[in-house]
Formats: sequence, structure tokens, C-alpha cells
Amino acid sequence: MSETLIEVADNAGIVRLTVSRPKALNALNSAVISELAGVLDDLEQRDDLRAVLITGAGEKSFVAGADIAEMRDKTPEQARAFAGQALKTIKRLETLPVPVVALVNGFCLGGGCELALACDWAVASDNAIFGQPEVLLGVIPGFGGTQRLPRRVGPAMAIDLVTTGRKIDAQEALRIGLVNRVMPQAELEAYAEELTKQLGGNGPEAVRGAKQAVHDGLDQDLDSALALETSLFALCFAGEEQREGMSAFVEKRKPNF
Repeated sequence: MSETLIEVADNAGIVRLTVSRPKALNALNSAVISELAGVLDDLEQRDDLRAVLITGAGEKSFVAGADIAEMRDKTPEQARAFAGQALKTIKRLETLPVPVVALVNGFCLGGGCELALACDWAVASDNAIFGQPEVLLGVIPGFGGTQRLPRRVGPAMAIDLVTTGRKIDAQEALRIGLVNRVMPQAELEAYAEELTKQLGGNGPEAVRGAKQAVHDGLDQDLDSALALETSLFALCFAGEEQREGMSAFVEKRKPNF
């Protein structure tokens, strides 16, 4: 039997993906990326999907980077194809219509940091280490790091990280806005469970609309983005979800979404 590289667990539409190459610190190789693409084939077709959580197997690493042993002898053409495969797959994860959350434990370097950057937000354990150390290997980030990192932390900090290759701890990642919160590693699993309950209790179409408004609005001028928000807000009133949510509020009960 072939090894499962992306473990999938489903809790009522809250899907948890675990990159599972613990002996290689969950490094991304072509097989991992291909298997993730296959998982996304399924997720993109699901109407009941509410959120995706992504993490790495074990306590040492979220994803320690791309697989250096696999990349070492690539030609420029092969490197372009490998980066293209990864970029396309990570973009598909980023553009899922539901929230995508990185649960970062341990090393989150290179391709791992780029994977986390494609998520809507990230939560880190206090042992997490972040960085884009590609220049130490004679290359630059190739899975979106030079573009998503400045959009997350600003261009000056991004250039600092991608040109020095330095690593930062979870607290500095929090300070610069790379992650949303930091907690003891022992509490990360409890956070994931609580987040599952929280996201599962919200109106699923409203959550999708809220994510769409933020993502699509960022690429527009303010007036156009506000018009988009108004349109998506009005669309909420076309279905049963808004009626149930507001009725439940008035009747002082939990909504049944």
C-alpha cells in the first residue's frame, strides 16, 4: 500500500488536513503536492464544506520546507515545472470559498511558510519557527513567498526575511502579523476543537460571503469594494439562512444552520 501523505479528517464539513511525512519533517515534494491536489479535487466539489484546517504530523514540524534532496539536481525547466505545480496547488487551497486556517507546530520554513501564507490566518504553537531561508541554498522562494509575504507583513519586513534567510520565533511572527495568535503547544489541539465548534455554528453561506468580500475587495478600489460588499450583503437576504439566524436571535435560541 502506498503511504498516505495528506491525512484527511472530516467533522461535519470542517475538514482537517495533515501533511504526513514526519521522518522528513513534512517537507513538500512532488508526491505531497500531487496528493494535496487530489484532496482539493474533492473539497472543491463539496457544497457542505465549512472550513479547512491544515497542520503537520508530529510535534517537530508544520512543514520544514520543500524537499531539498528532490530539488537539488533539477534543471531550470524542471524547477519551473515543480514551482508551477506547487503554486497552482497552493493557489487552489487559498481560493477555497471557506476559511482556511494553518495550525503551525514547530518548523514552518520555506515552502511551509509559503503554505501557511496561503491560508486565511495562522495560529502558532510557542515552539514554532518561521522563515524563508532559500537564499542560504542559493535560490529564492518559489512557492509564492516573495509575493504573499509582503502582502501579509509589509515589503520592508518581507525583504528582510527573504534576503537574510533569518528565522524568527512565534512571538516575532505574531508581532509582525505573520500569525494571528500564539499558544502553548499543548493547547493547539484544544484550539482546533474550539475553532471547529465556532465555525460549525456560523451561517455557512454568510461565512463564504464574508471571505469573498475580503478577498475580492482587496483587488479593487474602495468604492468598488464597498459596492461588492453591499451586493453580497443583500444576497444574504435571498435565502433561508438569514431568516433562521435573525429569527433565532429574536427568539433567544441557537440558530439551526
